[in-house]
Amino acid sequence: MHAWPAPAIPSLPGKGLPLRLFDTATGEVRPTAPGATARMYVCGITPYDATHIGHAATYLAFDLVHRVWLDAGHDVHYVQNVTDVDDPLLERAVRDGHDWQALAERETALFREDMTALGILPPRDYVGAVEAIPEIAVAVERLREAGATYEVDGDTYFSVHSDPRFGGVGRFDDATMLALSAERGGDPERPGKKHPLDCLLWQSARPGEPAWEAGDALPPGRPGWHLECAAIALNRLGTGIDVQGGGSDLVFPHHEMSASEAHVLTGSWPFARHYVHAGMVGLDGEKMSKSKGNLVFVSTLREQGDDPMALRLALLAHHYRTDWEWTDDDLPSAQARLARWQAAVSRNGGPSPDAVLDALRRHLADDLDAPGALTAVDHWVTEAEAGSGTDEGAPGVVSRAVNALLGIRL
Repeated sequence: MHAWPAPAIPSLPGKGLPLRLFDTATGEVRPTAPGATARMYVCGITPYDATHIGHAATYLAFDLVHRVWLDAGHDVHYVQNVTDVDDPLLERAVRDGHDWQALAERETALFREDMTALGILPPRDYVGAVEAIPEIAVAVERLREAGATYEVDGDTYFSVHSDPRFGGVGRFDDATMLALSAERGGDPERPGKKHPLDCLLWQSARPGEPAWEAGDALPPGRPGWHLECAAIALNRLGTGIDVQGGGSDLVFPHHEMSASEAHVLTGSWPFARHYVHAGMVGLDGEKMSKSKGNLVFVSTLREQGDDPMALRLALLAHHYRTDWEWTDDDLPSAQARLARWQAAVSRNGGPSPDAVLDALRRHLADDLDAPGALTAVDHWVTEAEAGSGTDEGAPGVVSRAVNALLGIRL
């Protein structure tokens, strides 16, 4: 599967700062410590309703991680999946009378278009679940050989307590994990399971649903969601990756389960040095989600003529870890800010760019403080509007810095 075109990133004077990020597993903001190549895996979409504002906010957060690492001199190996076969996709296809493959292809293409418009740096590896089925099947067999699986009516389950560190990502108590499992695609009430939290690795074929041959050891069927990401990440990035990322609704069960599966598969810990999660975006008092139907789509905003750079600015105005609510004021405010910035960098000169470049790097390296970074640019713009400074090269440097670090093309 191919990703989307990479936007050009302007070069900047000097070098960026080491990145500190909040780690869900420890509850602390800690330094990331990548080697020459930083390794990041971010969970991708299930393509049946793409791309809403919540999606955009999440992928923008990890785009900032990508940009800060590049500015600090690292190469970045970024991997993202597409869950192009799963229950929600199949259910939507049946509901709307569509072929599930055509639905997945259409929504994935739309997602690519939205990411391109928003200036999101693409992953090096963009991998669909369907194309990864052979490697997922191998992972099921390896878990079986490790004694970490069992069967229920032909389906293969992962025994979560085969990983002694299970529960260490989200740090939830059992009651919370059971509730979240039931809410987020698990089956804690299924009879025959050894433990209610044990998760599906391989689902045997169901009438009317797609299924794949997976060798002699497994019946025809399809993979479970959590192992999909563990296998794709391990086979491209190895273990001990720098960041495993996604929205905060993935902490449990998805990231918890995939981490435990990776620990058993490799015999090493941790799967990720940082588990990084973006907050949820709400609308009309509720979390924006497909199940609730309260979605604002990036493509809709683009079709009505809204500048994707203004949308990007609207999202950057909120810290990535906070839950917040989209309102009718967000986009007009961002459009006004964008217009001011564009006018300021179009001047013949302005204040020295050194302070704003330093502030951008400092704020973004401090757990992606994008709101602080925007304020720093606003301050430079205000000074430029007042006629302060005669540095002829300043507007160009600021424009390039805003582009390279914030992804805003002025």
